[in-house]
Amino acid sequence: MHYRYKVYTRRLLLATGIGLLGLLLSPLIFYSWRCFLRPHRTDMEQVLFRGIVYKRNALSTPRPAMIHIVTIDLKTPGVKPFVTPGEPKPSDRETSAQKTSDFLKKFKLQLAINTSYFHHFYEKSPWDYYPHSGDPSHPLGEAISNGYRYSSPEANFPVLCFSVQNRVQILKSNKCPERTVQGVAGNQLLVYDGKPINESSEKDKPYPRVAAAVNREGTKLWLIAVDGKQPLYSEGITMAELRKIVASLGVHTALNLDGGGSTTLVMGTNNGSKVLNAPIHTRIPMRQRPVANHLGFFAAE
Repeated sequence: MHYRYKVYTRRLLLATGIGLLGLLLSPLIFYSWRCFLRPHRTDMEQVLFRGIVYKRNALSTPRPAMIHIVTIDLKTPGVKPFVTPGEPKPSDRETSAQKTSDFLKKFKLQLAINTSYFHHFYEKSPWDYYPHSGDPSHPLGEAISNGYRYSSPEANFPVLCFSVQNRVQILKSNKCPERTVQGVAGNQLLVYDGKPINESSEKDKPYPRVAAAVNREGTKLWLIAVDGKQPLYSEGITMAELRKIVASLGVHTALNLDGGGSTTLVMGTNNGSKVLNAPIHTRIPMRQRPVANHLGFFAAE
């Protein structure tokens, strides 16, 4: 009986130890699994849809960085932009926050990216943050969806505007022209008339970034997403580095959009959606942040 008691006690202690070890390691296992879901650190280029080409570059110097560039030919039949619709007035919100993949699936789009800066926002822990999906949200700067202007212009916030003729332009002014059908705002120009706008800042540190750029004719759009906040995988780039990358594409004008943990680029698939980059919301890799609005595209297979 004494022997059986000792065996039982040892097994109990062993099971308890394994359970405690598993409990201690579970956050590490969860984080490692999320890291495994990230895109491979390899270069690639592919046609996603007619008129939409995706390119991925894995940089190693001056630090690890993953650069995602989508080139959109607006002359291609079937390619049409679409901005997150605003809530009808009167309302306690301009939009309801949602993840980029949810926006894409809701409107049956082929491509989508986060766009405007917004308020209110905070991020304290994986469970304590704002906004959650469905919460009231307010884009900063002008926002237009299907001709409906639902967010007012913001001083010194340049705009990205699509016309009825499916032409795009980025303007220094904070307001899109009349009859603009889709439009969003960013917080600063990166390139103007083909030349980088050099603005030095002591706070210019590596960070996740999002930018949009156009050609002079307004027939081509580039969307650039850069992953960050992920050591050894992608630590992000500075604003100065972003200007150089965008300028190297030969663009006419480029605009900085909301980056950081909002940075999310998604494509539509037969099974729903696929995240092309590595978002990092609340420090969790591949977790999408609900944001105020997005820019999406319809396209043919």
